[in-house]
Amino acid sequence: MDKRRKKKFHKKREEKDEKSMTRVLREESEINELEQKKLEMAEVNPDEIDSFAKFPLSKYTLIGLKHNGFTVPTKVQRQTLVYSLRSMDVVGAAKTGSGKTLAFIIPLLENLYAKKWSSVDGLGALIITPTRELAYQIFEVLKNVGKSHDFSAGLIIGGKDLKYEWNLISGCNILICTPGRLLHHMLENPDFSCEYVQMLVLDEADQCLSMGFADTMNCILEELPEDRQTMLFSATQTRDVKDLIRAGCKNPVFCSVHEFSKTATPRGLVESYIVCKCEEKFTFLWSFIRHHRKNKILVFMSTCKQAKYMFDIYCKLNAGVPVLCLHGGMNQLRRLAVYDIFCQKENVVLFATDLASRGLDIPAVDWVVQMDCPEDVTTYIHRVGRTARYANSGEAVLVLTPHEEEPMIANLKTKNIEVDRIEVDTSKMSSIHTKMEILLSKNNELKEESVRAFKAYVKSVTLMKDKKVFNVDSIDIDAYARSFITLTVILIITPIIDTADDIDEEDFLTSTKKEQAEIGQEEESESASFPEDLLVVSSKKKPLTKQAVVKKLMKKNIVLNTKIVFDEEGTEVKNPEKQQTSVVAQKLEDQKSGINITQLQEIMKQEDVIDRKLEASKKKEQKEIKKRKEKAKNAEEKVEVEDMVEEGDEESDVDEGTQNIIDSLPDPDKVYSRKKRDSDSDDEASKKSSDESDDGSGAAESSEDDSSSEESEPEKKVKISGKRKARMKLKEAKKAKMVQSNTLTSLPVEEKEQLALFLLRGGRK
Repeated sequence: MDKRRKKKFHKKREEKDEKSMTRVLREESEINELEQKKLEMAEVNPDEIDSFAKFPLSKYTLIGLKHNGFTVPTKVQRQTLVYSLRSMDVVGAAKTGSGKTLAFIIPLLENLYAKKWSSVDGLGALIITPTRELAYQIFEVLKNVGKSHDFSAGLIIGGKDLKYEWNLISGCNILICTPGRLLHHMLENPDFSCEYVQMLVLDEADQCLSMGFADTMNCILEELPEDRQTMLFSATQTRDVKDLIRAGCKNPVFCSVHEFSKTATPRGLVESYIVCKCEEKFTFLWSFIRHHRKNKILVFMSTCKQAKYMFDIYCKLNAGVPVLCLHGGMNQLRRLAVYDIFCQKENVVLFATDLASRGLDIPAVDWVVQMDCPEDVTTYIHRVGRTARYANSGEAVLVLTPHEEEPMIANLKTKNIEVDRIEVDTSKMSSIHTKMEILLSKNNELKEESVRAFKAYVKSVTLMKDKKVFNVDSIDIDAYARSFITLTVILIITPIIDTADDIDEEDFLTSTKKEQAEIGQEEESESASFPEDLLVVSSKKKPLTKQAVVKKLMKKNIVLNTKIVFDEEGTEVKNPEKQQTSVVAQKLEDQKSGINITQLQEIMKQEDVIDRKLEASKKKEQKEIKKRKEKAKNAEEKVEVEDMVEEGDEESDVDEGTQNIIDSLPDPDKVYSRKKRDSDSDDEASKKSSDESDDGSGAAESSEDDSSSEESEPEKKVKISGKRKARMKLKEAKKAKMVQSNTLTSLPVEEKEQLALFLLRGGRK
């Protein structure tokens, strides 16, 4: 048996070795064929390639692409893969949302597969990105596309467990990382080695090579081997020779897909800007969000403290729409969670810094609102690139001050970016002033946070390089400070109606180029008759709702139903909302001043007096209601007693013995009056005992007089009501019945039997 088992074991092992050998030979032949096809790619026109299957790619890569729905390559992928698959250095520049991530993941996988890279060989490829969120996004794409390959990949970013990364980093073939954490491992982790790296990829290369990462990137590039393939990708790629030499590029191929396009932004993007003062920015933002509650909005702020302040304000005052916040001061796990939530939700507002402007692929972003002017045109391109991705549509609004308008628009035109100016309908702007001052006077933490946000914005404007665009002297510091302390909060406390049709989104922002056409359309609609204009709906247009009909009626100056409130005296109340506020608060309602502590204290005192009066009136009403309830309850109890008495009088199930006992009982009125007479007579006798004579004639006469007086004065008797008599008789009957039952139970057995026979015979012996 042992020999047979050994033969079977050796046979299976030989079959397994043969299969592995055939697999290795098959892979070698496939790799040789792919290498031959890669050389032939030099003669292929990239524009003629309409499928990934026409590229010399391994079956494992093709399976991953097909499984994730990638079948047709984008323009930047066609242009770069022709060179990157042949191990050439590539510098790629393309618009945001054009598919640059896949353009460097595919050659990375193919390069390592062609060299038969395994876990024993160590680190083979490095992908460096400026932000953690972008690194996380690239890691997810690599994990999905390279699922069929045998490579191991790791995500090395700040904010995660360093010890966990320390132990696993040595076994990774591909690393996606940020510059700071990568350098930390290079300097302090003895198990980490990058001397055999075959490929280096810099995503958002212009920012990685910028001054912010200059020292870090120089240290990293010195540790990497010179004999490697280097790929640089960005939406705004630099052609600076010094930067390319620093990155280690050797005769790179420039693939600027949209270099000669009319605009540097996506084709489906609608760009516009508005002009308003600094102190009016938050009023615009609140009104904008209120008119676009059903959209996904990304709001860019210049500093972390501004983004945090706006997020806290909207959370505490219930803006009526979900709000999120993303900035560099947050925990890494929280940042990743916010990114995932924002990607999944359909209607949400995200307050973010430029941290979210680089490379993030966020699906279905409807609006990008730049509340603060971007640092340069490059930052503007990356910000607006979060929407209108992959041939989708989107809109972007840039908020500029009067001083920033002319120089910033001129800078955008140098990059072939045309932005239309639009006007805001001031009648649709909403604000509340006094209530916000009172709220901030109570919430010191929120007030301190607003001060920090204000200082951070002023500091950021001061440190900007382009002084033509950014000038602190052009800002009304006093008015802007008041807007941070009051207006920001004021705008958010406004209650939001939950219906989607009550606010007209198209009327809030109006393009100056279309004003004349819209005016002509309004005149035509006003000249139309009422039934046809309001009730007839064409098949192409959306169905009219009640709110839309009411709007059109109001535009035609047709008076609708109005609510009229009267006080207790019957006079009309013009503004019922202000009837319970103090006089000082009503006077300050329309003032646009900052917080005045003395005035607020006076308002609070008067409001307290009004609140006490309201509380006293409420307590008085509650007492009256309680009294009425008690009276009603007593009346119900009386009715129940009367019903019980009537039922006791009309009972028909009382037997004859009980009825005889009730009839034989004495009259309570007589008993009660007799007892009273006896007590009265005893008192009189005690009083007259001292005046009685020796013979008994006087006593007899007095007794006769008393009896006669009793008979002659019946009105002095104490009368008992009929209801009370009935209750007393009923109680006596129950007692008699109990006595009778007790006597029956105490009889001997023989007498009980005789009594039972007597009752069965009907009372006959």
